[in-house]
Amino acid sequence: MTTFVDRVELHVAAGNGGHGCASVHREKFKPLGGPDGGNGGRGGDVVLTVDQSVTTLLDYHHSPHRKATNGKPGEGGHRSGKDGQDLILPVPDGTVVLAADGTVLADLVGHGTSYVAAQGGRGGLGNAALASARRKAPGFALLGVPGDLRDVHLELKTVADVALVGYPSAGKSSLISVLSAAKPKIADYPFTTLVPNLGVVTAGATVYTIADVPGLIPGASQGRGLGLEFLRHVERCSVLVHVLDTATLESDRDPLSDLDVIEAELRAYGGLDDRPRIVVLNKIDVPDGKDLAEMVRPDLESRGYRVFEVSAVARTGLRELSFALAELVAASRAARPAEESTRIVIRPKAVDDAGFTVTREDDGLFRVRGEKPERWVRQTDFNNDEAVGYLADRLNRLGVEDRLLKAGARPGDGVAIGPEENAVVFDWEPSVTAGAEMLGRRGEDHRFEAPRPAAQRRREREARRDDSQREYDGFEPF
Repeated sequence: MTTFVDRVELHVAAGNGGHGCASVHREKFKPLGGPDGGNGGRGGDVVLTVDQSVTTLLDYHHSPHRKATNGKPGEGGHRSGKDGQDLILPVPDGTVVLAADGTVLADLVGHGTSYVAAQGGRGGLGNAALASARRKAPGFALLGVPGDLRDVHLELKTVADVALVGYPSAGKSSLISVLSAAKPKIADYPFTTLVPNLGVVTAGATVYTIADVPGLIPGASQGRGLGLEFLRHVERCSVLVHVLDTATLESDRDPLSDLDVIEAELRAYGGLDDRPRIVVLNKIDVPDGKDLAEMVRPDLESRGYRVFEVSAVARTGLRELSFALAELVAASRAARPAEESTRIVIRPKAVDDAGFTVTREDDGLFRVRGEKPERWVRQTDFNNDEAVGYLADRLNRLGVEDRLLKAGARPGDGVAIGPEENAVVFDWEPSVTAGAEMLGRRGEDHRFEAPRPAAQRRREREARRDDSQREYDGFEPF
Protein backbone atom coordinates (compact mmCIF):
# COMPACT_ATOMS: atom_id res chain seq x y z
CA MET A 1 0.00 0.00 0.00
CA THR A 2 1.29 3.47 -0.90
CA THR A 3 2.38 5.42 2.20
CA PHE A 4 4.38 8.26 0.66
CA VAL A 5 3.16 10.36 -2.25
CA ASP A 6 4.97 13.48 -3.42
CA ARG A 7 3.16 14.21 -6.70
CA VAL A 8 -0.59 14.32 -7.31
CA GLU A 9 -3.13 15.86 -9.63
CA LEU A 10 -5.84 17.73 -7.77
CA HIS A 11 -9.25 18.71 -9.15
CA VAL A 12 -10.64 21.63 -7.18
CA ALA A 13 -14.00 23.37 -7.48
CA ALA A 14 -14.85 26.56 -5.64
CA GLY A 15 -18.37 27.24 -4.45
CA ASN A 16 -20.92 29.00 -6.64
CA GLY A 17 -22.30 32.36 -5.62
CA GLY A 18 -25.89 32.43 -4.44
CA HIS A 19 -28.57 34.06 -6.60
CA GLY A 20 -30.01 37.43 -5.67
CA CYS A 21 -33.68 37.67 -4.75
CA ALA A 22 -36.35 39.70 -6.56
CA SER A 23 -38.94 40.56 -3.94
CA VAL A 24 -41.35 43.40 -3.11
CA HIS A 25 -42.14 44.31 0.47
CA ARG A 26 -45.73 43.45 1.33
CA GLU A 27 -47.32 44.56 4.58
CA LYS A 28 -50.79 45.54 5.68
CA PHE A 29 -51.49 49.21 4.96
CA LYS A 30 -48.16 49.38 3.02
CA PRO A 31 -49.02 48.15 -0.46
CA LEU A 32 -46.08 49.98 -2.03
CA GLY A 33 -43.28 48.92 0.29
CA GLY A 34 -40.68 48.80 -2.45
CA PRO A 35 -38.11 46.17 -3.43
CA ASP A 36 -36.56 44.20 -0.56
CA GLY A 37 -34.74 41.30 -2.23
CA GLY A 38 -31.46 40.39 -0.54
CA ASN A 39 -28.09 39.58 -2.13
CA GLY A 40 -26.77 36.07 -2.64
CA GLY A 41 -23.87 34.77 -0.57
CA ARG A 42 -20.30 34.38 -1.87
CA GLY A 43 -19.10 30.92 -2.82
CA GLY A 44 -16.35 29.33 -0.72
CA ASP A 45 -12.70 29.35 -1.86
CA VAL A 46 -10.40 26.34 -2.07
CA VAL A 47 -7.21 27.28 -0.19
CA LEU A 48 -3.96 25.31 0.02
CA THR A 49 -2.21 25.97 3.34
CA VAL A 50 1.12 24.68 4.62
CA ASP A 51 0.73 22.53 7.73
CA GLN A 52 3.87 21.25 9.49
CA SER A 53 2.03 18.15 10.71
CA VAL A 54 1.46 16.99 7.11
CA THR A 55 4.39 15.23 5.42
CA THR A 56 2.86 13.61 2.37
CA LEU A 57 0.23 14.19 -0.32
CA LEU A 58 -1.30 10.77 0.25
CA ASP A 59 -4.78 12.09 1.12
CA TYR A 60 -5.07 13.80 -2.26
CA HIS A 61 -3.81 10.70 -4.03
CA HIS A 62 -6.84 8.79 -2.75
CA SER A 63 -9.32 11.70 -2.95
CA PRO A 64 -8.27 14.06 -5.75
CA HIS A 65 -11.65 15.82 -6.13
CA ARG A 66 -12.32 18.60 -3.64
CA LYS A 67 -15.16 21.15 -3.62
CA ALA A 68 -16.05 24.12 -1.43
CA THR A 69 -19.62 24.92 -0.44
CA ASN A 70 -21.94 27.21 -2.40
CA GLY A 71 -23.30 30.53 -1.22
CA LYS A 72 -26.95 30.65 -0.20
CA PRO A 73 -29.49 32.66 -2.23
CA GLY A 74 -30.86 35.93 -0.92
CA GLU A 75 -34.34 36.24 0.52
CA GLY A 76 -36.99 38.86 0.88
CA GLY A 77 -36.92 41.34 3.71
CA HIS A 78 -33.38 42.45 2.82
CA ARG A 79 -31.96 39.12 4.02
CA SER A 80 -28.68 38.29 2.31
CA GLY A 81 -27.69 34.68 1.71
CA LYS A 82 -24.97 33.03 3.81
CA ASP A 83 -21.47 32.90 2.36
CA GLY A 84 -20.08 29.51 1.43
CA GLN A 85 -17.43 28.06 3.73
CA ASP A 86 -13.86 28.08 2.48
CA LEU A 87 -12.25 24.67 2.03
CA ILE A 88 -8.79 24.62 3.64
CA LEU A 89 -6.53 21.86 2.26
CA PRO A 90 -3.37 21.24 4.35
CA VAL A 91 -0.22 20.48 2.34
CA PRO A 92 3.36 19.70 3.40
CA ASP A 93 6.00 22.40 3.68
CA GLY A 94 7.75 22.73 0.32
CA THR A 95 4.75 21.99 -1.91
CA VAL A 96 4.86 23.47 -5.41
CA VAL A 97 1.55 24.20 -7.16
CA LEU A 98 1.64 23.90 -10.96
CA ALA A 99 -0.94 24.50 -13.67
CA ALA A 100 -1.85 21.78 -16.16
CA ASP A 101 0.71 23.16 -18.63
CA GLY A 102 3.52 23.07 -16.05
CA THR A 103 3.47 26.77 -15.11
CA VAL A 104 4.42 27.31 -11.47
CA LEU A 105 1.50 28.98 -9.69
CA ALA A 106 2.83 29.00 -6.12
CA ASP A 107 5.76 27.73 -4.08
CA LEU A 108 4.49 27.09 -0.57
CA VAL A 109 7.33 27.26 1.95
CA GLY A 110 6.85 28.10 5.61
CA HIS A 111 4.13 27.21 8.06
CA GLY A 112 0.87 28.99 7.33
CA THR A 113 1.74 29.97 3.77
CA SER A 114 -1.40 29.71 1.67
CA TYR A 115 -2.57 29.93 -1.92
CA VAL A 116 -6.13 30.25 -3.25
CA ALA A 117 -6.30 27.43 -5.79
CA ALA A 118 -9.90 28.18 -6.79
CA GLN A 119 -11.84 31.34 -6.04
CA GLY A 120 -15.49 31.25 -5.08
CA GLY A 121 -18.07 32.97 -7.24
CA ARG A 122 -19.66 36.29 -6.41
CA GLY A 123 -23.16 36.38 -5.06
CA GLY A 124 -25.83 37.99 -7.22
CA LEU A 125 -27.34 41.33 -6.24
CA GLY A 126 -30.96 41.38 -5.14
CA ASN A 127 -33.43 43.84 -6.59
CA ALA A 128 -33.11 46.07 -3.51
CA ALA A 129 -29.43 46.67 -4.36
CA LEU A 130 -30.32 47.28 -8.03
CA ALA A 131 -32.88 49.97 -7.26
CA SER A 132 -32.00 53.52 -8.29
CA ALA A 133 -33.70 56.84 -9.02
CA ARG A 134 -34.36 55.63 -12.57
CA ARG A 135 -35.11 52.03 -11.67
CA LYS A 136 -37.22 52.25 -8.54
CA ALA A 137 -38.78 48.79 -8.56
CA PRO A 138 -36.59 46.31 -10.47
CA GLY A 139 -38.45 43.16 -11.33
CA PHE A 140 -35.28 41.07 -11.55
CA ALA A 141 -32.15 40.13 -9.63
CA LEU A 142 -28.67 39.04 -10.68
CA LEU A 143 -27.63 35.41 -10.68
CA GLY A 144 -24.66 34.14 -8.68
CA VAL A 145 -21.35 33.62 -10.50
CA PRO A 146 -20.10 30.00 -10.73
CA GLY A 147 -16.91 29.24 -8.80
CA ASP A 148 -13.60 28.38 -10.44
CA LEU A 149 -12.97 24.84 -11.67
CA ARG A 150 -9.26 24.04 -11.91
CA ASP A 151 -6.92 21.10 -12.29
CA VAL A 152 -3.62 21.68 -10.51
CA HIS A 153 -0.58 19.51 -9.92
CA LEU A 154 1.07 19.36 -6.49
CA GLU A 155 4.74 18.42 -6.18
CA LEU A 156 6.54 18.06 -2.89
CA LYS A 157 10.14 19.25 -2.65
CA THR A 158 11.63 18.35 0.70
CA VAL A 159 12.60 21.33 2.83
CA ALA A 160 15.93 20.29 4.39
CA ASP A 161 19.30 21.94 5.01
CA VAL A 162 21.49 18.95 4.12
CA ALA A 163 20.95 16.26 1.47
CA LEU A 164 22.72 12.89 1.54
CA VAL A 165 23.29 11.61 -1.99
CA GLY A 166 24.97 8.44 -3.17
CA TYR A 167 24.51 4.96 -4.58
CA PRO A 168 21.93 2.60 -3.08
CA SER A 169 23.33 0.77 -0.04
CA ALA A 170 26.04 3.40 0.48
CA GLY A 171 24.85 3.83 4.05
CA LYS A 172 22.78 7.01 3.81
CA SER A 173 19.90 5.66 5.91
CA SER A 174 22.31 4.32 8.52
CA LEU A 175 24.06 7.68 8.66
CA ILE A 176 20.85 9.67 9.14
CA SER A 177 19.72 7.24 11.85
CA VAL A 178 22.83 7.87 13.97
CA LEU A 179 23.05 11.61 13.33
CA SER A 180 19.41 12.20 14.28
CA ALA A 181 16.49 10.47 15.93
CA ALA A 182 15.06 9.31 12.58
CA LYS A 183 14.36 5.58 12.26
CA PRO A 184 14.43 4.72 8.55
CA LYS A 185 14.29 1.18 7.22
CA ILE A 186 17.81 -0.25 6.92
CA ALA A 187 18.78 -3.45 5.06
CA ASP A 188 21.69 -4.80 3.05
CA TYR A 189 20.00 -4.82 -0.37
CA PRO A 190 19.76 -2.02 -2.98
CA PHE A 191 16.74 0.28 -3.04
CA THR A 192 15.86 -0.40 0.57
CA THR A 193 14.94 3.26 0.88
CA LEU A 194 12.01 4.08 -1.38
CA VAL A 195 11.10 7.49 0.06
CA PRO A 196 13.15 10.45 1.34
CA ASN A 197 13.84 10.30 5.06
CA LEU A 198 14.13 13.41 7.23
CA GLY A 199 15.98 13.89 10.50
CA VAL A 200 16.75 16.80 12.81
CA VAL A 201 20.34 17.25 13.98
CA THR A 202 21.57 19.47 16.84
CA ALA A 203 25.23 20.53 16.73
CA GLY A 204 26.03 23.12 19.35
CA ALA A 205 23.75 26.11 18.85
CA THR A 206 22.78 25.10 15.32
CA VAL A 207 19.77 22.92 14.60
CA TYR A 208 19.33 21.71 11.03
CA THR A 209 17.42 19.08 9.06
CA ILE A 210 19.05 16.35 7.04
CA ALA A 211 17.49 14.19 4.31
CA ASP A 212 18.64 11.21 2.31
CA VAL A 213 17.72 11.01 -1.39
CA PRO A 214 17.10 7.42 -2.50
CA GLY A 215 17.61 5.75 -5.84
CA LEU A 216 20.49 7.67 -7.46
CA ILE A 217 22.13 5.45 -10.08
CA PRO A 218 23.64 6.11 -13.55
CA GLY A 219 20.89 7.55 -15.78
CA ALA A 220 18.74 8.77 -12.88
CA SER A 221 18.33 12.24 -14.42
CA GLN A 222 16.86 10.61 -17.55
CA GLY A 223 14.36 8.58 -15.56
CA ARG A 224 16.27 5.37 -14.86
CA GLY A 225 15.51 3.77 -11.52
CA LEU A 226 13.90 5.94 -8.87
CA GLY A 227 16.35 8.85 -8.99
CA LEU A 228 14.31 11.18 -11.19
CA GLU A 229 11.35 10.83 -8.83
CA PHE A 230 13.40 12.15 -5.90
CA LEU A 231 16.06 14.42 -7.40
CA ARG A 232 13.74 17.39 -6.94
CA HIS A 233 13.97 16.83 -3.18
CA VAL A 234 17.58 18.04 -3.39
CA GLU A 235 16.69 21.45 -4.86
CA ARG A 236 15.94 23.19 -1.56
CA CYS A 237 18.96 21.81 0.33
CA SER A 238 21.84 24.15 1.18
CA VAL A 239 24.58 21.49 1.48
CA LEU A 240 25.15 18.27 -0.46
CA VAL A 241 26.90 15.33 1.17
CA HIS A 242 28.33 12.58 -1.04
CA VAL A 243 28.13 9.33 0.92
CA LEU A 244 30.66 6.95 -0.66
CA ASP A 245 30.81 3.23 0.11
CA THR A 246 34.37 2.12 0.86
CA ALA A 247 33.35 -1.51 1.41
CA THR A 248 31.33 -2.23 -1.73
CA LEU A 249 31.37 -5.82 -3.02
CA GLU A 250 30.89 -4.79 -6.65
CA SER A 251 34.15 -5.09 -8.55
CA ASP A 252 33.36 -2.32 -11.06
CA ARG A 253 32.79 0.32 -8.38
CA ASP A 254 35.06 2.45 -6.24
CA PRO A 255 34.54 5.74 -4.31
CA LEU A 256 36.02 7.95 -7.05
CA SER A 257 33.91 6.49 -9.86
CA ASP A 258 30.80 6.60 -7.66
CA LEU A 259 31.44 10.31 -7.00
CA ASP A 260 31.88 11.03 -10.71
CA VAL A 261 28.64 9.24 -11.60
CA ILE A 262 26.56 11.05 -8.95
CA GLU A 263 28.06 14.44 -9.87
CA ALA A 264 27.23 13.80 -13.54
CA GLU A 265 23.60 13.08 -12.61
CA LEU A 266 23.39 16.24 -10.49
CA ARG A 267 24.78 18.33 -13.34
CA ALA A 268 22.32 16.76 -15.79
CA TYR A 269 19.46 17.61 -13.46
CA GLY A 270 20.73 21.18 -13.20
CA GLY A 271 20.55 24.04 -10.73
CA LEU A 272 22.82 22.53 -8.06
CA ASP A 273 26.27 23.78 -9.04
CA ASP A 274 26.35 26.48 -6.35
CA ARG A 275 25.77 24.11 -3.41
CA PRO A 276 28.78 23.34 -1.20
CA ARG A 277 29.85 19.68 -1.15
CA ILE A 278 31.24 17.41 1.52
CA VAL A 279 32.47 13.86 0.94
CA VAL A 280 31.83 11.17 3.55
CA LEU A 281 33.77 7.92 3.26
CA ASN A 282 31.47 5.47 5.04
CA LYS A 283 32.00 1.95 6.44
CA ILE A 284 35.59 2.44 7.61
CA ASP A 285 34.85 -0.11 10.36
CA VAL A 286 35.53 -2.75 7.70
CA PRO A 287 39.32 -3.36 7.38
CA ASP A 288 39.35 -3.12 3.60
CA GLY A 289 37.11 -0.02 3.81
CA LYS A 290 39.57 1.77 6.07
CA ASP A 291 42.46 1.03 3.69
CA LEU A 292 40.49 2.18 0.65
CA ALA A 293 39.44 5.39 2.43
CA GLU A 294 43.05 6.27 3.20
CA MET A 295 43.95 5.53 -0.41
CA VAL A 296 41.36 7.76 -2.11
CA ARG A 297 41.35 10.60 0.42
CA PRO A 298 44.31 12.50 -1.14
CA ASP A 299 42.64 12.41 -4.57
CA LEU A 300 39.38 13.74 -3.16
CA GLU A 301 41.10 16.53 -1.26
CA SER A 302 43.03 17.49 -4.39
CA ARG A 303 39.64 18.07 -6.06
CA GLY A 304 38.76 20.56 -3.35
CA TYR A 305 36.43 18.40 -1.24
CA ARG A 306 36.40 18.28 2.55
CA VAL A 307 36.61 14.58 3.40
CA PHE A 308 35.34 12.83 6.54
CA GLU A 309 35.92 9.17 7.36
CA VAL A 310 33.03 7.77 9.36
CA SER A 311 31.37 4.56 10.38
CA ALA A 312 27.65 4.62 11.00
CA VAL A 313 27.81 1.19 12.62
CA ALA A 314 30.73 1.93 14.96
CA ARG A 315 29.61 5.59 15.34
CA THR A 316 33.06 7.00 14.69
CA GLY A 317 33.78 10.36 13.09
CA LEU A 318 30.19 11.55 13.49
CA ARG A 319 30.80 14.48 15.82
CA GLU A 320 33.28 16.15 13.46
CA LEU A 321 30.93 15.61 10.52
CA SER A 322 27.93 16.98 12.41
CA PHE A 323 29.70 20.22 13.40
CA ALA A 324 31.14 20.69 9.90
CA LEU A 325 27.66 20.45 8.43
CA ALA A 326 26.35 22.88 11.06
CA GLU A 327 29.06 25.36 10.06
CA LEU A 328 28.08 25.21 6.38
CA VAL A 329 24.38 25.46 7.19
CA ALA A 330 24.92 28.50 9.41
CA ALA A 331 26.99 30.19 6.69
CA SER A 332 24.27 29.47 4.11
CA ARG A 333 21.58 30.92 6.36
CA ALA A 334 23.64 34.04 7.03
CA ALA A 335 24.17 34.57 3.29
CA ARG A 336 20.47 34.56 2.56
CA PRO A 337 18.91 37.99 2.09
CA ALA A 338 16.88 39.21 5.02
CA GLU A 339 13.16 38.67 4.60
CA GLU A 340 11.55 41.90 3.55
CA SER A 341 8.33 43.14 5.02
CA THR A 342 5.23 42.76 2.93
CA ARG A 343 5.12 45.30 0.13
CA ILE A 344 2.00 46.53 -1.58
CA VAL A 345 2.53 46.60 -5.33
CA ILE A 346 0.22 48.93 -7.25
CA ARG A 347 -0.20 48.17 -10.93
CA PRO A 348 -2.48 50.82 -12.44
CA LYS A 349 -4.28 50.01 -15.66
CA ALA A 350 -3.28 51.67 -18.87
CA VAL A 351 -5.24 54.77 -19.83
CA ASP A 352 -6.56 53.12 -23.00
CA ASP A 353 -7.44 49.82 -21.32
CA ALA A 354 -11.18 49.36 -21.77
CA GLY A 355 -11.27 46.09 -19.84
CA PHE A 356 -12.44 44.03 -22.82
CA THR A 357 -11.51 43.17 -26.40
CA VAL A 358 -13.53 42.75 -29.58
CA THR A 359 -12.12 40.51 -32.32
CA ARG A 360 -13.55 39.36 -35.61
CA GLU A 361 -13.12 35.66 -36.32
CA ASP A 362 -12.72 33.93 -39.65
CA ASP A 363 -16.41 33.00 -39.87
CA GLY A 364 -17.45 36.63 -39.40
CA LEU A 365 -18.44 36.23 -35.77
CA PHE A 366 -17.48 39.07 -33.43
CA ARG A 367 -16.20 37.81 -30.08
CA VAL A 368 -16.16 39.96 -26.94
CA ARG A 369 -13.74 38.90 -24.20
CA GLY A 370 -13.23 40.57 -20.86
CA GLU A 371 -13.72 39.94 -17.16
CA LYS A 372 -16.68 42.29 -16.76
CA PRO A 373 -18.72 41.40 -19.88
CA GLU A 374 -18.31 37.68 -19.26
CA ARG A 375 -19.26 37.99 -15.60
CA TRP A 376 -22.29 40.14 -16.43
CA VAL A 377 -23.49 37.53 -18.91
CA ARG A 378 -23.22 34.78 -16.30
CA GLN A 379 -25.24 36.90 -13.87
CA THR A 380 -28.13 37.52 -16.28
CA ASP A 381 -31.41 35.62 -16.26
CA PHE A 382 -32.22 35.49 -19.97
CA ASN A 383 -35.80 34.45 -19.25
CA ASN A 384 -36.43 37.92 -17.86
CA ASP A 385 -36.69 40.69 -20.49
CA GLU A 386 -35.97 43.36 -17.91
CA ALA A 387 -32.76 41.59 -16.87
CA VAL A 388 -31.69 41.30 -20.52
CA GLY A 389 -32.29 45.01 -21.01
CA TYR A 390 -30.24 45.77 -17.89
CA LEU A 391 -27.38 43.71 -19.35
CA ALA A 392 -27.61 45.64 -22.60
CA ASP A 393 -27.45 48.93 -20.72
CA ARG A 394 -24.35 47.80 -18.81
CA LEU A 395 -22.59 46.70 -22.00
CA ASN A 396 -23.42 50.04 -23.63
CA ARG A 397 -22.03 52.02 -20.72
CA LEU A 398 -18.86 49.94 -20.88
CA GLY A 399 -18.45 50.87 -24.55
CA VAL A 400 -19.01 47.47 -26.15
CA GLU A 401 -21.42 48.83 -28.77
CA ASP A 402 -19.02 51.58 -29.84
CA ARG A 403 -16.21 49.08 -30.13
CA LEU A 404 -18.37 46.77 -32.27
CA LEU A 405 -19.18 49.65 -34.60
CA LYS A 406 -15.49 50.49 -34.96
CA ALA A 407 -14.72 46.82 -35.65
CA GLY A 408 -17.14 46.86 -38.59
CA ALA A 409 -20.12 45.10 -37.09
CA ARG A 410 -23.45 45.59 -38.87
CA PRO A 411 -27.03 44.92 -37.77
CA GLY A 412 -27.72 41.20 -37.80
CA ASP A 413 -24.07 40.13 -37.35
CA GLY A 414 -23.38 37.43 -34.80
CA VAL A 415 -21.77 38.51 -31.54
CA ALA A 416 -20.44 36.10 -28.92
CA ILE A 417 -19.54 37.07 -25.37
CA GLY A 418 -17.19 34.64 -23.66
CA PRO A 419 -14.86 31.77 -24.68
CA GLU A 420 -15.75 29.32 -27.43
CA GLU A 421 -16.76 26.54 -25.06
CA ASN A 422 -19.10 28.70 -22.97
CA ALA A 423 -20.31 31.77 -24.85
CA VAL A 424 -23.59 33.61 -25.27
CA VAL A 425 -24.26 34.23 -28.98
CA PHE A 426 -26.86 36.67 -30.32
CA ASP A 427 -27.64 38.71 -33.43
CA TRP A 428 -26.50 42.25 -32.86
CA GLU A 429 -28.96 45.10 -33.29
CA PRO A 430 -27.32 48.46 -32.53
CA SER A 431 -29.45 50.73 -30.41
CA VAL A 432 -28.42 53.62 -28.25
CA THR A 433 -31.17 52.79 -25.79
CA ALA A 434 -30.21 49.11 -25.76
CA GLY A 435 -33.72 47.83 -26.34
CA ALA A 436 -35.41 50.19 -23.92
CA GLU A 437 -38.05 51.00 -26.51
CA MET A 438 -39.20 47.39 -26.32
CA LEU A 439 -39.53 47.42 -22.56
CA GLY A 440 -40.66 51.00 -22.07
CA ARG A 441 -39.07 52.91 -19.22
CA ARG A 442 -37.56 49.73 -17.85
CA GLY A 443 -37.73 49.17 -14.10
CA GLU A 444 -39.78 52.28 -13.32
CA ASP A 445 -43.01 52.17 -11.36
CA HIS A 446 -45.08 55.34 -11.50
CA ARG A 447 -46.71 54.49 -8.19
CA PHE A 448 -43.40 55.32 -6.53
CA GLU A 449 -43.15 58.79 -8.07
CA ALA A 450 -43.47 61.90 -5.89
CA PRO A 451 -47.02 63.29 -5.47
CA ARG A 452 -48.02 65.96 -7.99
CA PRO A 453 -49.33 69.38 -6.93
CA ALA A 454 -53.06 69.63 -6.23
CA ALA A 455 -53.63 72.16 -9.03
CA GLN A 456 -52.00 69.80 -11.55
CA ARG A 457 -54.11 66.85 -10.38
CA ARG A 458 -57.28 69.02 -10.66
CA ARG A 459 -56.44 70.05 -14.22
CA GLU A 460 -55.83 66.42 -15.16
CA ARG A 461 -59.21 65.37 -13.71
CA GLU A 462 -60.98 68.15 -15.59
CA ALA A 463 -59.23 67.18 -18.81
CA ARG A 464 -60.31 63.55 -18.42
CA ARG A 465 -63.91 64.68 -17.62
CA ASP A 466 -64.02 66.86 -20.73
CA ASP A 467 -62.75 63.98 -22.88
CA SER A 468 -65.43 61.69 -21.49
CA GLN A 469 -68.14 64.30 -22.10
CA ARG A 470 -67.08 64.78 -25.72
CA GLU A 471 -67.18 61.04 -26.30
CA TYR A 472 -70.66 60.89 -24.76
CA ASP A 473 -71.96 63.81 -26.86
CA GLY A 474 -70.82 62.13 -30.03
CA PHE A 475 -72.51 58.84 -29.18
CA GLU A 476 -75.59 58.08 -31.32
CA PRO A 477 -78.02 55.38 -30.08
CA PHE A 478 -79.45 52.82 -32.48
